[in-house]
Amino acid sequence: MLSQRLLPSAVRAAARSAVVQSTRSTIVPALTSRYLTTLSTHHNIPTWATLDPNELGTVSTHNVLNVVGGQGQKDGDIAKKLIIPNPLNKDGLPICTVPDTSIDELGPFIQSMEAVSKSGVHNPLKAVERYLMYGEISRKAGNALSQPDIAEFFARSIMACVPKSHAQALGEVKVTADFLNNFSGDNVRFLARSFGVPGDHYGQQSNGYRWPYGPVAIVAPFNFPLEIPVLQLMGALYMGNKPVMKPAEKVALVMEQFLHLLHHCGMPREDVDLLNCQGPVAEKLITTAPIRLTQFTGSSKVSEHLLEVTRGKVKVEDAGFDWKIFGPDVQDIDYIAWQCDQDAYASSGQKCSAESILFCHENWEKAGLLDKIKANAEKRSLGDLTVGPVLTHTTEGFLAHTNKLLQIPGAKLLFGGKELTDHNIPDCYGAIEPTAVYVPIDEMLNEENFEDCAKELFAPFQVVTTYKDSELDKVLEACERMSHHLTAAVVSNDIKFKTKVLANTVNGTTYAGIRARTTGAPQNHWFGPAGDPRGAGIGTPEAIKLVWSCHREIISDCVVPDGWVQPKTT
Repeated sequence: MLSQRLLPSAVRAAARSAVVQSTRSTIVPALTSRYLTTLSTHHNIPTWATLDPNELGTVSTHNVLNVVGGQGQKDGDIAKKLIIPNPLNKDGLPICTVPDTSIDELGPFIQSMEAVSKSGVHNPLKAVERYLMYGEISRKAGNALSQPDIAEFFARSIMACVPKSHAQALGEVKVTADFLNNFSGDNVRFLARSFGVPGDHYGQQSNGYRWPYGPVAIVAPFNFPLEIPVLQLMGALYMGNKPVMKPAEKVALVMEQFLHLLHHCGMPREDVDLLNCQGPVAEKLITTAPIRLTQFTGSSKVSEHLLEVTRGKVKVEDAGFDWKIFGPDVQDIDYIAWQCDQDAYASSGQKCSAESILFCHENWEKAGLLDKIKANAEKRSLGDLTVGPVLTHTTEGFLAHTNKLLQIPGAKLLFGGKELTDHNIPDCYGAIEPTAVYVPIDEMLNEENFEDCAKELFAPFQVVTTYKDSELDKVLEACERMSHHLTAAVVSNDIKFKTKVLANTVNGTTYAGIRARTTGAPQNHWFGPAGDPRGAGIGTPEAIKLVWSCHREIISDCVVPDGWVQPKTT
């Protein structure tokens, strides 16, 4: 069943006419519209879906619904809704509405969490058949996402919410499919592998188990509306927890549709609750319901607040001000320039792993690397969504930060620093060209400037500095002073150089070698921060066990020795 229309047919027709007139008035929105239309041809909508992504924001507005206790909320029961605008066309229809659930409406969600025991829905000693059940659900869901029609459905749904190139959106679907395929069959059961240790006397044995937390919460970000929430959600389910999922409001329709797919693949409807609300309401649920662990992906400011109000019961994958350091050995410069452009500006820089600062060895600068990066960045276009709306900053706020950095002595604009032309992006979002600002390394290290230079903007923006062989320790000082340590890249095949940098840095996901990058697929390897005991990983068996289970030791001691004599009381 396709999404319900919010507006009467006559009003919808007038709105469609207005959209057509608006896109005709500018060049780039028309190109973008044609680009998306071309991509959407000859793909069937899955039978379980409740929307057509090709109609979002143009022909229809989808109503996202909550799910609690296995029941989907009825549209008529939603007291208040958030309206999510079309991120590419402020004059178009909204892409969706989302329940603006209030604190007074949290009762069913609290009851759902209260119904789950601390020992989880399953564990190594209880309902163990569910490990195999989730292996089969993963197999079916991974197979579904690998089918062209379903992959395209999710790619188009992603692009409707957070416009990114088709290749980036489809790549997100592929990563998710690969992850699900990785945990098909017995691999969910293997996640709960225990170990045994002989006791210190006859008849005793100690066994270590991976134990679930029971009721848990997931607060997911907007930038990867399928990949990040799915990987964390499935990890929680694999280990025996009952999660309530709170997606970002702007992209909630993607996870709603993925839940429909999971139900279609055999997941019990009561296994996951979907709560759409604003931050304070989610906080109230987390602090009122017996939620024993919250996994949060998002801003460092919010994560620090959640850690405080929950007394530390949060696993965090928050901000990533990600550095890339070039060694002295120049080679394959065209490939390196392309990778730098991808790391900094793909998905409009809205990745926690995006290249935030580039430490360019003088040899690379002399070889023309920065000019090549500029040339690649200037090829990006709103017409094919290789650059798009920035959903967390306004254009004004972005330009203000850029101009503030340009006030630093010796700083200069390498490229960008301007608003996109011929766009109709809503004013609440940003519309900015890929941008790079050069800051001299000594000025960057200045106490007055460092915080501004090391601020994660979550936009198509990076700081660039250069250094000489004798200044490597200054580069390492800058890395030491940064507050968040998610991803990093050491671009060099010079063993001595690479070893020194790796030995003196801490980033949790670090690429090293001439092909090093800051962005990567988290189903392919561990992805997460280091240097913080609260840090959450994603994607691998180690990450799932770290985040979604705790250690439980059960000591079996069953044999009283023959001829035992009671010793003196101690």
